[in-house]
Amino acid sequence: MSVNNRLKMKKVAKMFGYIILGFLGFCVLYIVAEYILSRIPVSGRETISDRTVQVYVKSNGVHTDIILPVIHEEMDWTHLFPYTNTVGKKSGYQYVGIGWGDKGFYLDTPEWKDLKASTALVAAFGLGESAIHVTYYNFMQENELCFGYKISPQQYKELVKYIRDSLDWKDGRTVLVDTDAQYDDSDAFYEAKGSYSLFYSCNTWTNTALKHAGMPAGIWAILDKGIMSHYRK
Repeated sequence: MSVNNRLKMKKVAKMFGYIILGFLGFCVLYIVAEYILSRIPVSGRETISDRTVQVYVKSNGVHTDIILPVIHEEMDWTHLFPYTNTVGKKSGYQYVGIGWGDKGFYLDTPEWKDLKASTALVAAFGLGESAIHVTYYNFMQENELCFGYKISPQQYKELVKYIRDSLDWKDGRTVLVDTDAQYDDSDAFYEAKGSYSLFYSCNTWTNTALKHAGMPAGIWAILDKGIMSHYRK
């Protein structure tokens, strides 16, 4: 191999080394920034006295949902998300869980073992569509992944507005996602606005909703752990 070729190979190797180091540096910075910022509390409204509405923040270990009363004087969620859109078509549920996320993840990745590289790349770079996942519950039980919190009617209104603003609408109605990928007989998916990305995940959506309503939340969250840390006693 000539001297020139050896020099070229060294330059290429050095370039790849810089790229790898840059990528690793980005990953470390990303993880550290998320950990810190998700745990720094945003000033809430602890002085509010009329906190009469029971809500919950729930995680499945990865993804967070906001759990709300199905029917309240401020909102009847069955008007937006009819029971008939669920597989079971049952009625009379007490609570509704609402979360936002990448449609590809929701519909094509029921478990982590089902994750495809194409789905992950599309989601990571904000190239996919999003959906709202709605799940009805008969009751809620607090545990290490589900925490109750009482808010005021005004805070509840702000949650309602945030969720409505996240939905896609057609002729004044929510748009049901036509799929058989439901997780249970009491859930359904609806078309939503926005795109999932490295910097805006399903948990970022939840964290932003909590901030809008003046509930405990972090500055920025990608994972569920930071959000849940604000509700652990």
